[in-house]
Amino acid sequence: MDTTSFAPNGTPTRQPDLAPSTGTKARSKRKWSLAAVLVLAALLGSLAGAVLVARAGDRVSVLGIARDVQAGQKITDQDLVTVSVAEDPGLSPVPVAERNSVVGQIAAVDLRRGGLLTRSQLTAGGGLGDTKELVGIEVKRGFAPRGELQPGDKAAAVLLPAQGAGNSTSSSTSSSKGGQSSDSQVIEVTVKSLSTPDASGAMVVNVAVDPADGARLATLAAANQVALVREPRGGK
Repeated sequence: MDTTSFAPNGTPTRQPDLAPSTGTKARSKRKWSLAAVLVLAALLGSLAGAVLVARAGDRVSVLGIARDVQAGQKITDQDLVTVSVAEDPGLSPVPVAERNSVVGQIAAVDLRRGGLLTRSQLTAGGGLGDTKELVGIEVKRGFAPRGELQPGDKAAAVLLPAQGAGNSTSSSTSSSKGGQSSDSQVIEVTVKSLSTPDASGAMVVNVAVDPADGARLATLAAANQVALVREPRGGK
């Protein structure tokens, strides 16, 4: 019996080629894009932080006012506090390094808690020595130039007649030491400090005056019989 043999097919069956996958590459690109964005955000954050640090480096330590101080009062160490502020050419606060020189000076104006201290708000010590007296004069609105008086100004204290009285010249001319005399209606004074005007416009002005006129000026000031006239600055 014949046996028919079949030769095996020499050509193996070839599997179809698979197209390369594009999904993996797309996901990889997205990951790299996200990483780049995160890196850029981190760099921007670092740059912003560097700018803030640089700006913080421009801050300076100055003196602030820790509590209210009235004009004419001596400044103590407890009245001062250290404050850090941004450096500004438009501001002129007293540096904290000058704290010791500020203590003991006199407030030329009312100082309010929370404000910055400037040199214009101070007058060095009493400056009176043994030759002058200090008199506080409360002047009403219109009896002194509003906003014009400053510590150190020379002024004329004009003595006014009592309300209802005539302009009497019965007051004798007072003589000061050294043989000098002053007009009975005008006393020369130096402004040492002054307060901020109140709601009615009245303010207290502390003035230095010759001892011969101190008592008379204080008496008339208590009776509201004094007006102040600022003399020219720099004049002789």
